[in-house]
Amino acid sequence: MENKFFSASKIYDNVTRIAGMGGELCYLVEGTERALLIDGLSGVGSLKAFVRELTELPVTMVITHGHVDHAPAIYEYGEGYIHPDDIALMYSPLHSSMERRLNFALGGKRMGTLRTEPTMADVIPSVPVKTYPVYDGDVFDLGGTQIEVVHVPGHTYGSIALIDKDNRACYTGDCCNMNTLLFLPGSTTIQEYKESLLHFKEKQSLFDVCWGGHGATSVPNTVIDEGIELCDEIMAGTDDAVETDYTGRPCIYAKKKGDHFNRLDGGVMNIAYSRQMIWKRPHPAIQGEPNLYR
Repeated sequence: MENKFFSASKIYDNVTRIAGMGGELCYLVEGTERALLIDGLSGVGSLKAFVRELTELPVTMVITHGHVDHAPAIYEYGEGYIHPDDIALMYSPLHSSMERRLNFALGGKRMGTLRTEPTMADVIPSVPVKTYPVYDGDVFDLGGTQIEVVHVPGHTYGSIALIDKDNRACYTGDCCNMNTLLFLPGSTTIQEYKESLLHFKEKQSLFDVCWGGHGATSVPNTVIDEGIELCDEIMAGTDDAVETDYTGRPCIYAKKKGDHFNRLDGGVMNIAYSRQMIWKRPHPAIQGEPNLYR
């Protein structure tokens, strides 16, 4: 199913993957009583209306993290679950700006994912919403299907993954993938991220694959092990340390990669970081950094 803003495809009998205009992804998991919408794309076009065509069930929304390409449908739903560490990030101009969200969608021109050229009239307005806290170990009971939350700080301090034991899958947002960005405002240090991955690994036996917020396919659960290895290499100074930039920000990639983020050594996981964000430091909210999310 598709319209000019979204396309949808089944990845399991009760799970639909939905792609936005900029190639960003979200997941609709259906139980017998409720559906869980994991992430909200960029808020360009009515995702709520599109989801209504996919399920008759009442929908609960949960956000893996507060970024511009994952959270904005919460403005249309008016409420949703998010880890408290990412609420300020979600509301920051960097991620709530309607202009920035439109520009993200227009970026689909480069990837061939744009089926129509959106305008500002297609952007869901950024408004205050009701947020419910979600924490490590919480479970969404959808009726016959339970989805467990794992807190994985790294890409952002409030990043979470959601484990679907029935399908032996995990919906990871941007917390652990081929292009894991740890140099952005609101990201953790490499040392903190390793601690998160060690915690994530405790749940590794519950799923076989990870479905992320970007990318055409799933990746194996061994992406967690590769991430731990990369953190060790970065902290030891033995990674490839390829200096480049991403979306106009300078960064360093731990492993050499091709044009589509494929690692040249055959691995899957890669990390982009900065030398100033390797070793643990006080939580930014405690430090009171005034420009945290700019």
